[in-house]
Amino acid sequence: MEVRLSHVSWKKAGEYFAARDVVLLPVGSTEQHGPHNPLGTDHLIAYALALEAGRRAGVAVLPPIPFGVSVHHSHFPGTIWVREEVFKEYVRDVILSLKRHGVRRVVVVNGHGGNLGALLSLARELRSEGVLVAVFQWWSLPALGELFGREELGHAGAAETSLNLYLHGEAVDMGSAVDEEPSRLPTDGLAHLPEYTRDRTRSGVFGVARTASRERGERAFELAVEALTRLLEEVSKLDPLQPFSER
Repeated sequence: MEVRLSHVSWKKAGEYFAARDVVLLPVGSTEQHGPHNPLGTDHLIAYALALEAGRRAGVAVLPPIPFGVSVHHSHFPGTIWVREEVFKEYVRDVILSLKRHGVRRVVVVNGHGGNLGALLSLARELRSEGVLVAVFQWWSLPALGELFGREELGHAGAAETSLNLYLHGEAVDMGSAVDEEPSRLPTDGLAHLPEYTRDRTRSGVFGVARTASRERGERAFELAVEALTRLLEEVSKLDPLQPFSER
C-alpha cells in the first residue's frame, strides 16, 4: 500500500477514506539546529517517523507542514517562522478539509516543541466538532532516557543529531558540532520572560551534541515508530465526543 497521500490519485484516496477515518499529519519547522544540523531537522524527522508508522499500520500520511512557531530562533539565519495564530488556523483548515472526506481521527506527528501550544488548543476545539486530534512528540518518550542523558536531549543535542545521522547523515556536519550549556537568567525561577534562543546560547545548541551516533539514532527511531504505531491503535478506540477514560 502506498501510504503517501500525495502519491496517489483521487480515486485511490477515495477508496482509502471509505475504509479508514484516520490519517497521520507530520508538522515541524524550518529553523536553526546548531551549526551542524540541517534547518529542516524537525519536519524531516517527523515525516520519516510518520511514513514508517503509516506503512506498518496501513495509515495514510499527509505531506509535512515545514514551517512552525519558531520566532524565538529568528536571530539565526535560515530560520523561517509563522505567527502562532496563523499556524493554528492553517492546521485547522487542513484538518477540516480531511473531515469533508470522512476523516475523524488525526494523529499529528509534531517535530517542533514550539508548535505544541497551538496544536493542543486546536485539538480541544476540534474535539467538540467530532474530530479527534492526538499530538505525538518523539522526544517525550520515557524510553529515550535509557539511550540519552538529560544533557543530550536538549534542542540540537545528541538525541536530535543522532536521529539526523541515521535518517540523513549526509546533511549533518559533525565536525562543526559543539556542546554548550545554556545560560541561566537572573529571573529563572521567578518569572517567564519572552525569551529568544540567543538569550541562552550562542551556538543554538542546548546541552551536549558531540556524543551523537548513528547507532543510537537508529534505536531511537525504532522506539519512536513503535510508540507511534501503538498510538494509532489506541486512537482508533477513542470517541472524541465521549470521556476518554472509563470511571
